[in-house]
Amino acid sequence: MSIYKQNGQKLASLKEKRIDLEKTVQGLVEANLEDVFGLEFINSEFALNNLRIDTLAFDEETNAFVVIEYKRDKSFSVVDQGYAYLALLLNNKADFVLEYNEKCRKNLRKDDIDWSQSRIIFVAQSFTRYQQEAMGFRDLPIELWEVRQYEEDVILFNELRASEKSESIKTVSKGKDVDKVTTEIKQYSVGDHIKPEWKETRELFEELLSQTQQLDPRFEARPVKSHIGFRLTDKSGNVFNVSPAKSKVRVDLLRTRPQDVKDPENRVKYLESSFKNWNQHVSTVSIVNPDDIDYVMTLIKQVYMRFVE
Repeated sequence: MSIYKQNGQKLASLKEKRIDLEKTVQGLVEANLEDVFGLEFINSEFALNNLRIDTLAFDEETNAFVVIEYKRDKSFSVVDQGYAYLALLLNNKADFVLEYNEKCRKNLRKDDIDWSQSRIIFVAQSFTRYQQEAMGFRDLPIELWEVRQYEEDVILFNELRASEKSESIKTVSKGKDVDKVTTEIKQYSVGDHIKPEWKETRELFEELLSQTQQLDPRFEARPVKSHIGFRLTDKSGNVFNVSPAKSKVRVDLLRTRPQDVKDPENRVKYLESSFKNWNQHVSTVSIVNPDDIDYVMTLIKQVYMRFVE
């Protein structure tokens, strides 16, 4: 990937600079954890049972822990190491909850955490082809992120993804850690939210997805347990969430109150418990038939414009 600096009508290529220390990357990530990954920082170098977690974080969207590891050595197996750390998490839930409560001054209980949404993020300057191919398993709770540094103090974070996820990791990898993780952790898809018989709902959702990607090609749908988040690939945090149902598609406009958008038909309703539950204002609107999509898109565009400013 080439990175350029604009100078009038001319583009000047920025040369890539090598990052020599894992600690340098770790410091950058931890200082910008919310902006880069949308996560809450808990602690560095968290040691437990002869394993040391580089960065322990928390995802408030999924209410789950996230383990971040930084790598220079390319010889490691993302599957083996990833599942070892996830098994450590699942086998020592009370220790992780205690660490979170002590460092973040919260009072969560073990049952408050959605352990099924736990995941690990590997961060490195580059990954091998074999490591990238591992991302092709559909139920792998592991992410690979490249970080690159360029002239002019430019830093690029880029998630590596498989073009298609088909085979299950359980068909090719066996072991105690894999069994533990695959039993408790689930990777969600759009199909988990839209039942096969909900044909009209599927059509509404696909048209909404198509129109948001026409608005901005960076839009992507990211399913989690409770909803399908719509976010921009190069930004943390969702712009809006979607919750499909049998007879409609509910759209939650994030960081938005009804008075924040022009809504001449008064369709937008405020979720009264939103600030208490999610620490942000959330308003909702429903798509019941195809004619609703154009109107809802006018609302989404307003939220989008405030998000990208």
